[in-house]
Amino acid sequence: MQVEEELGGLSPKKDMLLTIGVFDGVHLGHKYLLSQLTEHARQQDLLSGVVTFRQHPQEVLSPQARLPFLTDLAERTNLLKNEGVEAIITLSFTSELAQLSARQFVSRLKRYLRMRGLVIGPDFTLGRNREGNANSLRTLGQDMNFSVTVIPPIMISGEVVSSTAIRNALANGDMKRALNLAGHPFSLNGRVTSGAGLGLELGFPTANLDIAPEQALPADGVYATWAYIDDKAFKSMTNVGKRPTFGGNQRAVEVYVLDYHSDLYGRQLKINIMARLRGEKQFATAEELKKQITEDIKQGRAILNSRGRN
Repeated sequence: MQVEEELGGLSPKKDMLLTIGVFDGVHLGHKYLLSQLTEHARQQDLLSGVVTFRQHPQEVLSPQARLPFLTDLAERTNLLKNEGVEAIITLSFTSELAQLSARQFVSRLKRYLRMRGLVIGPDFTLGRNREGNANSLRTLGQDMNFSVTVIPPIMISGEVVSSTAIRNALANGDMKRALNLAGHPFSLNGRVTSGAGLGLELGFPTANLDIAPEQALPADGVYATWAYIDDKAFKSMTNVGKRPTFGGNQRAVEVYVLDYHSDLYGRQLKINIMARLRGEKQFATAEELKKQITEDIKQGRAILNSRGRN
């Protein structure tokens, strides 16, 4: 069984207090739960650990309903490490794992990870048919000798902080709301690939990012962004959309890095998206577009100068 193979390679030196989930976006709600996990683990002299999944369970349980991810596994792992968790355990969510009962899954966590307790949100479930909710896990914990601590959700402006709420904010191009819910800027990572060279013709050479098709994107438009090259931050402008002025029909992410003049082709690029300047628009001529881009850059510089990188 794959889950046993993935868990079997681990050998924690102490008993563990665990939380389980995708943690897509590692937003403020996740951060609060993780802070409670690490504090409870410290108080009980246990190791704090996160069990997360390589893919969202919905890909297996409801493959017809595509759910765009906010953070890929590498970015998610980095964000989780920043929260002070002592161990991150990554499992492949497979149909085999989905068929395990709550008791079967918990027994494996106890056997391989020396689990002594779970820290979960109020809507958490695990096991076949989502049978392991907070109440049933408490009952199971009495029988199998592990604790269950339920952490309430975080509310901001009357809204429960969730990955779904952040996806909705992105779909509306509301980067301020996305930032407030996540507690950190929304970022995109991709390798720079060759494009049509339209930006170069206009005098604004852009880097085309090869973005995973499952990656959530903000609404089409022009954004003020920070681009990270060799861990150094550069002001940048990013266009998300189909480039209607040139008859484009496929969404693309193009980054114009300000004050940078070296070749980026083939390099990995990360951008933090700070603010949306405008929606995507079709211009009558390339000259009109060039004039608008010049104005966008002026506005973008002002925003990035005033807001910084977080």
